[in-house]
Amino acid sequence: MAQPIPADSAATMERVLFEVKKVIVGQDQLLERLLVALLARGHILVEGVPGLAKTLAIKSMAAAIGGEFKRIQFTPDLVPADLVGTRIYNQKTAEFTTSLGPVFTNLLLADEINRAPAKVQSALLEVMQERQVTIGRESFPVPQPFLVLATQNPVETEGTYALPEAQVDRFMLKVLVGYPSRTEEFVIVERMIGKLAPVQPVLSTEQLVAFQNQADAVYVDPALIEYAIALVTATRQPASVGLGDLARYLSFGASPRASINLILAARALAFVRGRPYALPRDVRELAPDVLRHRLVLSYEALSDSVSADDLLGQIFERVPMPEVSLHDYAARRANP
Repeated sequence: MAQPIPADSAATMERVLFEVKKVIVGQDQLLERLLVALLARGHILVEGVPGLAKTLAIKSMAAAIGGEFKRIQFTPDLVPADLVGTRIYNQKTAEFTTSLGPVFTNLLLADEINRAPAKVQSALLEVMQERQVTIGRESFPVPQPFLVLATQNPVETEGTYALPEAQVDRFMLKVLVGYPSRTEEFVIVERMIGKLAPVQPVLSTEQLVAFQNQADAVYVDPALIEYAIALVTATRQPASVGLGDLARYLSFGASPRASINLILAARALAFVRGRPYALPRDVRELAPDVLRHRLVLSYEALSDSVSADDLLGQIFERVPMPEVSLHDYAARRANP
């Protein structure tokens, strides 16, 4: 049964965003998605040109939640041991000791993840999915909460390695960061030439884990699950919603993990906004971020300059949002 969101929980979420916005101007969608991923125990891939404060936003969020933050600059010469750690032989004791890598943190920033070779990307795969690292014959769990925030630069492709579909699918959300408006850029310049206000920690990692458990209790109407599945199915079978002409642009649609993440993220978004129940608009609002990186486009789409967002926009228009009555939610609260 869904319980009302405590007033202090909703206020705490607002204070977290307030602290981060003391440093970051604009980027409201990115900051809200960071909170959604933290609450839903997901990972985020952020794409944008250099200089848009992607790293600063993530670092500021880590400071606001009081968690440990580490940054790895991905380069072509990186090896898996630089990421997860390795075993070191101690000549004095004639024993091997384990040196843990930078993935053992709460918030891990994988900067320019597409610059690392496939072997390093595969090493990150286990820790993202299993939340543990295997070194030698031992497995080491990462701290909780744990979130990977990866960035990639879409304009410079020299010396980069495309992320394999299996790894891209591990990211709950892919957020696109654009240029600020003229007004926002004025404020950015004004802040950067002055002294930035320090970000104060608002909650502890223990409190964040408690909030994750509260977000798990947000009520999701079965109609929302059907809506999420309908959106995902339309990416695989566009003809089912009268968009058969899109089939030539799609090699593969979204996986079942997309349906799961749509509901998990919608539940977390409802919690961030202080609601004990998710709404169809929560699913619809998050759908582009959940689905865009899960579509495998055909060569024809690339030649016609058709993006995943172009295809999703047409699909969203054809799949109607359900009318969800909150009477069921009220009845469940009255009769647990």
